[in-house]
Amino acid sequence: MLYAFELSGEHPLIPAAEVLSVLTSRGLEYSVSENYLSCLVVDIFSNDPKVTDEDIFLMMRNEMPDILAMTHAISKVIDITDVDEKQILSAAERFFAADYLKDGETFVVRAKRLGDNSVLKSVDLEGKIGGRIYRQGFRASLKNADVTFRLTLTDKAVFGVLAAAVDRGAYEHRSPQKKPFFYPGVLMPRVARALSNIAGAQKDAVVVDPFCGTAGILLEAGLLGAKAIGVDAQEKIIIGATANMNGYAQSTGQLLSKEERENGFDPIQYDLFVGDACGLPFEDEIADAIITDPPYGRSAAIKAESLERLYDESFKEMFRVLKPGKKAVVVSEIEVEGFAGGAGFEIENIYKQRVHKSLTRTITVLKKA
Repeated sequence: MLYAFELSGEHPLIPAAEVLSVLTSRGLEYSVSENYLSCLVVDIFSNDPKVTDEDIFLMMRNEMPDILAMTHAISKVIDITDVDEKQILSAAERFFAADYLKDGETFVVRAKRLGDNSVLKSVDLEGKIGGRIYRQGFRASLKNADVTFRLTLTDKAVFGVLAAAVDRGAYEHRSPQKKPFFYPGVLMPRVARALSNIAGAQKDAVVVDPFCGTAGILLEAGLLGAKAIGVDAQEKIIIGATANMNGYAQSTGQLLSKEERENGFDPIQYDLFVGDACGLPFEDEIADAIITDPPYGRSAAIKAESLERLYDESFKEMFRVLKPGKKAVVVSEIEVEGFAGGAGFEIENIYKQRVHKSLTRTITVLKKA
């Protein structure tokens, strides 16, 4: 079954990589059908005969909105045409609304432009498509519709039924300056969540961050249900990271009240340690994923003799504690392929993210064979 994911414009590649990684980690098979401007169309299925198309739709509707950070909306595809009014309306004539609407249910049509599609007026199309559905015997409701039909205008016109819209504003509630402990220069929550998904963080997975800082990455991994384990060289940072991990409800990602924190309400699973990333206090192969943002400058409080030694030994430690077949995602200002290869990792992907004029992040996705 085809699904369309409307992607954010935060990066040309990472949003799609996040979607595909989540599908894989949740046991679904997929084939990329089309990769349009800010819209990824994927054929999603399962090799498990117990998992039906309806099960997959419910997963897209109920689970994915709370998982994905760089997706705006998910639709089950009905038809794909050229961005041409006649073709779009012809598609609206061909489909059977009763396949998507039950007796008595109401509908609404919403159109979304991605890129320059000003040649077509979204409001006119919404009304014209709605008219065709109305003539099949169903009532429209602009405010409280049971089913939303969505027309996504990108390189093509993707017509479908909306499975879910993602509340990306929820991540703003966890922006660094709003957390119980703030320290500048950390990853924004949406980036941390996307990287957690790419690494394979999910319920009951053990996720390790050997340079955890204020636990921004571990918080997002923990909200996915993972057991978050972090190490940092500075005790004061670990104290702040503890406050951050205790500050949010695992099930909602919302900031807890003082009373809820004191009573241990809906806690995230985590362990934090003061320690050295060059000698992690863990047994071999305990991690299902590693996600980390190591220090770059001379002022970083590290126990290594040099930044080169820090990277060399910490990558060897990451390789040691990671399970075979699992991923590590490393954010850096420098190229790390040499350190990663020397430790035994395979390079899966490298993404560049321009933060501002003087800072470009390199995000390196590694795999332990």
